[in-house]
Amino acid sequence: MKKEKDIKNLRENIDSIDSQILELLNKRMEDVKNIGNLKQDDNSVFYVPSRENEIYKRLVAENKGVLSKPALKAIFREIMSAALSIEKKIKIAYLGPEGTFTNQASLNKFGKSVNYLPIGNITDVFEEVSKGRCDYGVIPIENTTEGAVTHTLDMFVDFDVKICSEITLQIHHNLMVKNKDAKIKKIYSNPQAFAQSRRWLQMNYPNVELIPVESTTMAAKLAKEQKDAGAIASKLAAEIYELVILNKEIEDSAHNMTRFLILGTEYSKQSGKDKTSLMFSIKDKVGVLYEALLPFRKNKINLTKIESRPSKKKAWEYLFFVDLEGHFEDKNVKKAIAELDKHCIFCKILGSYPSEV
Repeated sequence: MKKEKDIKNLRENIDSIDSQILELLNKRMEDVKNIGNLKQDDNSVFYVPSRENEIYKRLVAENKGVLSKPALKAIFREIMSAALSIEKKIKIAYLGPEGTFTNQASLNKFGKSVNYLPIGNITDVFEEVSKGRCDYGVIPIENTTEGAVTHTLDMFVDFDVKICSEITLQIHHNLMVKNKDAKIKKIYSNPQAFAQSRRWLQMNYPNVELIPVESTTMAAKLAKEQKDAGAIASKLAAEIYELVILNKEIEDSAHNMTRFLILGTEYSKQSGKDKTSLMFSIKDKVGVLYEALLPFRKNKINLTKIESRPSKKKAWEYLFFVDLEGHFEDKNVKKAIAELDKHCIFCKILGSYPSEV
């Protein structure tokens, strides 16, 4: 009896706290609504990654209770998603269809209260944002196993968009079927998922036909329609198509991460801990790449990534993509970029954005 009474008292206490939370949330949203009205008066940017980062950073530092960091961020992601929808009905384009890992990354970044538009290819995501038909776009840029998404890099040449934020997603591949007793004769997935699960498939399904399709979501859809087929896809895809997951997390690498970029039309403000992405092309002469990158060393700037791509305009001419620590408005970064520009045919700042908390 005492145990039941204690539980009853604790639940009543929880109900009281929930009512207080609800009251405070509505007060918060009233202030958000007023901020939105003020922003509309002068056409200000509604989504501010530096402010989002500031909130997460402060709350993580203040959190002294049992709530984990991921749980804390998940709760406030949805609070900020609701707040953003109150300020403005924004639309997010992402590399679809629904149920892809890019879809999951978009939800992790913007929450469930904004509007989403699945797009069939990376080029069209860039176009939706550059033409103003969507406020932001979400596209993959690199995977720890498969490397850079080269098509994404190429699109920065053709479109005038800005990288305003990023998000990294732990990629878990799952084998799913329509019925748990299915005798699998073929497995559908996209080539990247097959490549990232190669060893597991060889050990567990060495004689099953592997059929590449354009997306993991398409694979899930096909598995839903065929009793002898399996699919390698995300947990989200399994939920959407009501499939049974036979094997979880079959990826070969325990550190299978994909980084996604958030595309917009405005540069993000300084947050205090930022990254900058650049694209440049240099003159064709001996030692010029070394000379071009030397200013970053002189100004004590850490380069975290460098990729090269053919320019597609002239034989043996290359574009270089660089990620570095700092914001392009930081004094040392600004100085280094100015020195880099002296060695370049052209140099373009793709964006500065907060590093993930």
